[in-house]
Amino acid sequence: MSDTKTPRLQYRFDGRDDDSAPVLILGPSLGTTWHMWDRQVPELAQHWRVFRFDLPGHGGSPAHPAGSVEALAERLLATLDELGIQRFGYAGCSLGGAIGAELALRHPERVASLALIAASPRFGTADEFRQRGVIVRSNGLDPIARTAPERWFTHGFASAQPAITDWAVQMVRTTDPGCYIASCEALAAFDVREDLADIGVPTLVLVGSEDQVTGPAEARTLVAGIPDARLAVVPGASHLAPVEQPAAVTDLLVRHFTSAWPAAHETGQTAIQAAPVKPVLAPPPPSAPPRAEIAAAQQPEAATRPDPHDAGLKTRREVLGDAHVDRALSTADDFSGDFQEFLTRYAWGEIWSRPGLDRRTRSSVTLATLVAGGHLDELVFHTRAALRNGLTAAEIKEILLQTAVYCGVPAANAAFKVAQQVIREETTPQE
Repeated sequence: MSDTKTPRLQYRFDGRDDDSAPVLILGPSLGTTWHMWDRQVPELAQHWRVFRFDLPGHGGSPAHPAGSVEALAERLLATLDELGIQRFGYAGCSLGGAIGAELALRHPERVASLALIAASPRFGTADEFRQRGVIVRSNGLDPIARTAPERWFTHGFASAQPAITDWAVQMVRTTDPGCYIASCEALAAFDVREDLADIGVPTLVLVGSEDQVTGPAEARTLVAGIPDARLAVVPGASHLAPVEQPAAVTDLLVRHFTSAWPAAHETGQTAIQAAPVKPVLAPPPPSAPPRAEIAAAQQPEAATRPDPHDAGLKTRREVLGDAHVDRALSTADDFSGDFQEFLTRYAWGEIWSRPGLDRRTRSSVTLATLVAGGHLDELVFHTRAALRNGLTAAEIKEILLQTAVYCGVPAANAAFKVAQQVIREETTPQE
């Protein structure tokens, strides 16, 4: 029998060996392990039972990819449920912060207090993270690993701390590529800008003053949107502020969780009481209801078919990228607007959104038919879409070789020239 249970996360406890002690969870950033919190643990463990976890495929964690922040949050909750931990404080960095925001929004009864570090309500653009996935799929994690220090640390820190810089590179390099790509997809889809007002727990938003990934501007957006939030800017720190400025970050976390932990939930195992069920009193049925009323009640409601436009626009953006779709829609006018609406509603909402084929297969079919029709302009952005849908350059080559047999050598020759240029652009790491 197959095990359909939610995969659990790898975790460790530090500090008070007391099941009644309040639990503080530390969530890691993409590409890191729980060791990014090593220099916070000695102080935090004096006050709380500290729980750290690794993302799927990171560190020694089993490689079970999770393609959404919601899925990562559910895996964390499943792990905590097995341990009997109901309520907790949570501090997370970057992707770990996104998980914290998700928990506070979807499971507010579980989160006593929250700290969002190097976080954002939306991390860059979906295109940026899907592009990163293409690079990893084509070149492995080495290009991402080599550039991690410049994203995570200030130049002065990276130069002065070669051992930590090398540690950062090796940490990314040893991550499972499939899990890293899935985490990129999770960040690409994450967007809680419209939901920030629903975060109802005391929140510390902490950011490094030199963070070029999710900097002070993103932090201020979080503070402006979350009702009970305050901002802390750490001087001389970039994206991994807990590593670069450990003392300052530790002090801020201790002060926040000491002052913003509701007294009614001082332990990690507080039971959650179900709300009482209110009886619903229904009026007694009439002794002889009119025939017309009975007939009306027996008539089935007319089925309403959802408008495919919204689903189509979402799929179109996910497959082709925001930049491409924005360009297409921005040039629409009275003459071409109806055609753009047709594409979104029918091509993307009715066909591409159907569950019968996965997107890799649909991209394969699309590439072959575009070669057959000689539509080289469309082949450009559908080659790019195929890479983002999970096809490798080697698989695209095989598809084009197949078209040489059934569509003709001249058609395949032209297609190879187009696809070769796109693949070079998309899979060459940006230094």
